Amino acid sequence: MRSLVYYVASTVDGFIAGPDGQYDFFSAEGDHMRAITEQYPETIPVHFRSMLGIDPPNQTIDTVLEGRVAYQLGLDEGVANAYPHLRHLVFSRTLAESPDPGVEIVGTDPAARVRELKQEGGARIWLCGGGQLAGALHDEIDELAVKIYPVSIGSGRPLFAGGFRPRHLRVKDAQVFEDGVVFVHYVRA
Repeated sequence: MRSLVYYVASTVDGFIAGPDGQYDFFSAEGDHMRAITEQYPETIPVHFRSMLGIDPPNQTIDTVLEGRVAYQLGLDEGVANAYPHLRHLVFSRTLAESPDPGVEIVGTDPAARVRELKQEGGARIWLCGGGQLAGALHDEIDELAVKIYPVSIGSGRPLFAGGFRPRHLRVKDAQVFEDGVVFVHYVRA
């Protein structure tokens, strides 16, 4: 069975974006980038691949999931499919049709759809964002891979939205980088 990994950047106080969707406080520079890029090459968006002149092969992920708000960030930058090298699903009840033929719009229950995806053959499924979708998929997430940046913002969009539901995790791996980023990979306890 395939697993669902929520791979995401977070502040030390547990936010994946500011109150208005800001994320410019997450630095794409520093010693953490090389290590994380080597471990998760699939997560490099196509426009960054072009800028960097790279096209790394997929290693352990073949599908990406996004919520409507996270997907809109790319659309606002003119990128309708940031991950054409992956099967790309966007969960939205407001987006009627896909702006890109490589992006599947899903308007049904996210948890039910993920359970279906897990039964299919293939590699891991990556939950790219955001917090609302992560909250809806809370019970389906098998791995949590968090890049914790050395910044606090006080308020914003939480890592998980949707209420109080404690869940215990086990640390599979942790790395601390000189630039202050801490990468922690958790699995279900």
